[in-house]
Amino acid sequence: MGTVVSFDVRNGALTEAAVTTAISAACARLHQIDDVFSTWKADSPVSRLRRGDIALGDAPAEVGDVLRLCRLARAISNGYFDPWAMPGGVDPTGLVKGWAAEQALATLRASGASAAMVNAGGDIAVYGRAEEGAWRIGVTEPGRADRLLCVVEVESAIATSGAYERGPHIIDPMTQAPAMRFASATVVGPSLAIADALATALVAGGGEVLKAVSAMPNYAACILTNEGVLRATAGFPVEETSQEAAM
Repeated sequence: MGTVVSFDVRNGALTEAAVTTAISAACARLHQIDDVFSTWKADSPVSRLRRGDIALGDAPAEVGDVLRLCRLARAISNGYFDPWAMPGGVDPTGLVKGWAAEQALATLRASGASAAMVNAGGDIAVYGRAEEGAWRIGVTEPGRADRLLCVVEVESAIATSGAYERGPHIIDPMTQAPAMRFASATVVGPSLAIADALATALVAGGGEVLKAVSAMPNYAACILTNEGVLRATAGFPVEETSQEAAM
C-alpha cells in the first residue's frame, strides 16, 4: 500500500512468542489485501476490474465489501469522496488503507491480546486500553515533523489527510483537479475505513464536508485551515493543542 505499518500490542496473558505469531498473521493479512486492492500491481483483482478485464462478480468478495463502504462514504461526504470519479477507473485507495488496518487489528484481537494499535501511515485503529490509560495519538503539524498539532484520546480510530507529505494528490471529484481546501483534516470515529474516507473528503470539499461530519453521530473532525487556524467539531476528543494554534 505504499506506506509503513507499525504495531503496538499489549499482550495481556499472551506469551511473547504468541504476540509475535499474531503480528506475523496481521502482516500476512495486510499483504493479502495489498495483492487484491493494489492499483500498482497489474494482475491484482482491482487493477483488472479497473481495466474491465473482470466484472465485480468475478473479484474476491472483499472487493464488493469495500466498494459498498465506498458508496456509503460517497453519500455521507456529499460526493467529495468518490472512487468512481478517479482517473483510470474506480479506485478505493482512499478508504482501503483504513479498512486494511482494521482487518489487521481484528487479527490481533482474535489472538487474545488485551489491547493493540495498528498504525498504517498515520491512519490508526485501536482496541482496549494501553497501560497508561486511553490511547493518546499525536497529530503532526503540516510541514513540521518535529511538532505536534494536537494530541487526541482515541477509542477506536483516527485518520488524518493532507497534501504536506505526498504533495497535491487529493482530487476534487467535482472538478477532477487537485484540491487542498484545508491544510490537514483529522477524523475520529468507530470505523477507520469511514474516518479515512471522510478525512480525504474534508481536504477535497472543505466547509461543506465539515458541516456534514459535524452532523454525524459518533464521528468528529479537527481541521487546520490553510491560514493556520485549528477548528474542531463538537465532541472531538482533543487533549492538547500547539501553542500557536487557535481552537
